[in-house]
Parts: sequence; C-alpha cells; structure tokens
Amino acid sequence: MQEPVDQMGAASPAEPRSGTRKKLGWVLAPILIFGVLVAVFAFALQTGDPSKLPSALIGKPVPEVAYAPLEGFVDAGRPVPGFGAADLAQGKVSVVNFWASWCTACIDEHPQLMALKKRGDVDIYGVDYKDQAIAGRRFLGRYGNPFYAVGADPTGRSAIEWGVYGMPETFIINGEGKIVYKHVGPISPTSLVERVLPAIAKAKSESATAAQ
Repeated sequence: MQEPVDQMGAASPAEPRSGTRKKLGWVLAPILIFGVLVAVFAFALQTGDPSKLPSALIGKPVPEVAYAPLEGFVDAGRPVPGFGAADLAQGKVSVVNFWASWCTACIDEHPQLMALKKRGDVDIYGVDYKDQAIAGRRFLGRYGNPFYAVGADPTGRSAIEWGVYGMPETFIINGEGKIVYKHVGPISPTSLVERVLPAIAKAKSESATAAQ
C-alpha cells in the first residue's frame, strides 16, 4: 500500500486509523450534503411538484436590487414603473413574479396572475427575465398586464440573488419586505387556490397581528 507523502515529497509514517477516518469524514460530508440536495430536487421534479424545492431566503428580506422599467411599456395610458426593494416594504403584502416572453410555462400561468389581479387585494410586481423589451411588451399586450410595476432583468443577474431556479417563479412578500413564500414553476388553478391564496392570507394575517 502506498504511504502518505508530505509536502516535501518524502514518505511519512502512516497516520492512525482514527485520523484517517476524520479526514475521510471531512471529505465525504460535502459529497453527502450535495447528494441529499440532488435527491430533493429530483424528487420534486419527478413528482411534478417543483414547489417543494427548498429556498434559503424564506423569512429574509428581499435582495437589495432595483429594477429599471420595462422600456417603452405603457398600460392604460400610463408608463408602467420599475421597482426596488424599498417598494416591497411599505407595510403591504405583495407578490413578485419572474417571467419571460420566451417561457411557455409563463403563458400557461398567466391567466392565474390575471385572476389574482382581478381580486384586487394584492399588488403584483413582475420581473422580465433575460428578455428583449419589445418581446416583453408584446407578451403583456397579447395576454394582459397583471402587474402593478414591471422591472427588467436583461442579464439575469438579480434572479440569482433571489435564488431563482427557472421561469416562472413567484414570491410572496410580507409588509416588512421579507419573503414568506416561494412557488417554483407555473401557478396552476389548483395551486392558486390551495397554496398561493392561503399564503397571501397568512401573510396578511401575520402582518395585521404584528401591527397591533
């Protein structure tokens, strides 16, 4: 059996088994953690429920990013503004949706966002991800605009800060500007009723309790 070699290239005495086991433990630990995460992702995707993917941002403030408006986008005669982290911490529960015109799943999801807007009890902020402004405008012109404000993320850099896995993804933000719920993948009629709306209601209830 080949003996360990020190930094000078000379053979050194074999280490005790306990020391070898400790070293193996340090080496194997990251591999095991990575394997667990892969298993979680695989389970979520295989079961058709990507919303089970974990998020390290739950309970934390939204990233300190500022989005420029989607260039040239006008709705009902008014230029639609961009937004930043401060806009999401005004004491009101809000929703942030990452989408793109090239995203087929975003088309499937869009009616649910329009239905959420129609309820009128929460502002929805949109982030157009890695898209051309003209394509984003055409998308919203064709399918309708559910957003109170629309920001552009042409490079996709801010999406990384949000921990976005892919398009679309939706976050619910409490009145303090903290992320309280994350939905990965398109919102379906079922998930809107069973998950998103209850998460919004819970965030509102907790915000009201905190204000008392």
